[in-house]
Amino acid sequence: MSDNFNRMLQLAEDFFDAKSDPDQIAVTEEDREKLLALHPASMSEYIIGDGPVVWLLGIPTTRKIMNKFLNAEISEKQLLQETVIGDKFDAVYLCSALVLPEYRHQGLALKVAMTALDAIKKDHPIKYIFTWPFSSEGKSLATAIARKSNLPLLERINK
Repeated sequence: MSDNFNRMLQLAEDFFDAKSDPDQIAVTEEDREKLLALHPASMSEYIIGDGPVVWLLGIPTTRKIMNKFLNAEISEKQLLQETVIGDKFDAVYLCSALVLPEYRHQGLALKVAMTALDAIKKDHPIKYIFTWPFSSEGKSLATAIARKSNLPLLERINK
């Protein structure tokens, strides 16, 4: 495994601590398989040198599931579980974006996100993007994606 890959794994664990939160998507092998089956662009990365410097997770789903998540009726993990492979999706959950510290503030996460969103939009009539920001940087990225894609951004508020 590359040094960048190991650093990204550590960054993900440090920031999200998904192992200790059963409601978060832990991105297990089973989760990765489902994400890729939903759409190959669900998991995207930007590689420089020996491995990824940006990881992005965007989950295509339906407006019905989006609304349940935004209203805190279901968890992030349930959002993935309830999303059915083969459905026509009209929403994308901007789940997470991780960037190695030395590559931040260069527009790479936005570039990866727009490439992924454009790929998903080729196959699905996406009308909404939504998020549950964990940081001010995440909120800024989601806002930039909404602006650039000309899609409304909906946000889950902690309840």
